[in-house]
Amino acid sequence: MKKYTNESVLRSLLKSFSWRIIAISDTILTVFIVTCILGDCGVKNALTIGVLEFLIKFVGYYIHERIWLSIQFERRFGVTRTLYKTLSWRAIATVITFIVVGEILNTQDNAALYIAGIEVFTKSLLYYMHERIWLILPLGKLRTIAKNTIYGKKHR
Repeated sequence: MKKYTNESVLRSLLKSFSWRIIAISDTILTVFIVTCILGDCGVKNALTIGVLEFLIKFVGYYIHERIWLSIQFERRFGVTRTLYKTLSWRAIATVITFIVVGEILNTQDNAALYIAGIEVFTKSLLYYMHERIWLILPLGKLRTIAKNTIYGKKHR
């Protein structure tokens, strides 16, 4: 069985960053809506939670991504692998969300549970789609694309 451990650190970093941009948007929106429904509407808490989670989960996602490179499946691009990967990240991320939200919104006992529960559904779907899109991107081509974008097509 061929090992797919040749994905670069740069690819993992870019993938982690792109996911965190999607995820922070979902987190801020979810926190804002839930806190408004619970009567303590505030953008400050939503932004604080979003930024804190961005920093913590960026590192966690990167490590998760590198670990999954070492886990071999018959089909690297298979739906089953993507589902398992989605579930494993969602378990880790939901615990982090529950803890972060609980610490920031320490006056709202149920808010952390509601937010983490909602994100199980929203982020699972978003993560799965993000993962499938990244599987389409060709291995080893991101660096070339980045260089061509930054320096122009003449740079090789």
